[in-house]
Amino acid sequence: MKKYNLLLIVCVALFLSCGGYERLLKSTDSNLKYKKAFEYYNKGDYAKAGTLFEQIASFFRGTTKADSVYFYQAMTYFKQNDFILAGHAFKTFSDTYGNSPFAEDATFYVGYCYYLTSPRPELDQADTYQAIQSLRLFLIRYPNSDRKEQCEKMIAEMRDKLVEKSFISARLYFDLEDYKASIVALNNSLSEYPESKYREDIMFLIVKSNYMLAVNSIPGKQKERFQSTVDEYYSFITEFPESKYRKDADKIFESSSGYLGTDETTFNEINTEQ
Repeated sequence: MKKYNLLLIVCVALFLSCGGYERLLKSTDSNLKYKKAFEYYNKGDYAKAGTLFEQIASFFRGTTKADSVYFYQAMTYFKQNDFILAGHAFKTFSDTYGNSPFAEDATFYVGYCYYLTSPRPELDQADTYQAIQSLRLFLIRYPNSDRKEQCEKMIAEMRDKLVEKSFISARLYFDLEDYKASIVALNNSLSEYPESKYREDIMFLIVKSNYMLAVNSIPGKQKERFQSTVDEYYSFITEFPESKYRKDADKIFESSSGYLGTDETTFNEINTEQ
């Protein structure tokens, strides 16, 4: 019986609570809705708070309360993990209320929302680029912000993701045995990210791509392409003389030199210098 009474009390309380919220939604008292929206927000009921903020946004537009309504409306989206909608709302707020006490937070959350929606490296990186751009803009506007270190770490993380994306995309052409496209893509990756942590891998793949392109070329183009292979080999071993790919690179060099009729002493001199 006691359990039944307790359950009944809970159900009644829930009914009255829901009924009160439903009546509040139908109310024309925007000031009451404003007050209750913050009460729901502070209790962690972001869905109800968000609905109330949406209802009163137009009423408070142009008033001293407008920025708080729009900012916390955006925060309710963020708290519900709707980072796409939140990012858009924060961007609109940042562009509209640049002098608001909430402006710094809003500008930060624009970049942070893009950071949170940035996908794994294999996928399209539009949000990653937007995250970097937005976070850099935040640092320009607020160079002394307490969030500076956090922003710099996120930017570095996003840049590493772009480096990985660039390498994965370039390597894909090699894996597909499209060696001409592989050479272009790998060189573009190095040009865009010269400090890439994949630099050694990329430079070796450039050597190998040139070699495979030469091997699979018509006789009239082989000499030029084997020469390109040798040239890339020189660049590679100069920068990475102790590379994990050295043995494979040396074999490619020997094969290419054999086709070109290069004196074997050239290869021996190279290894002696290393």
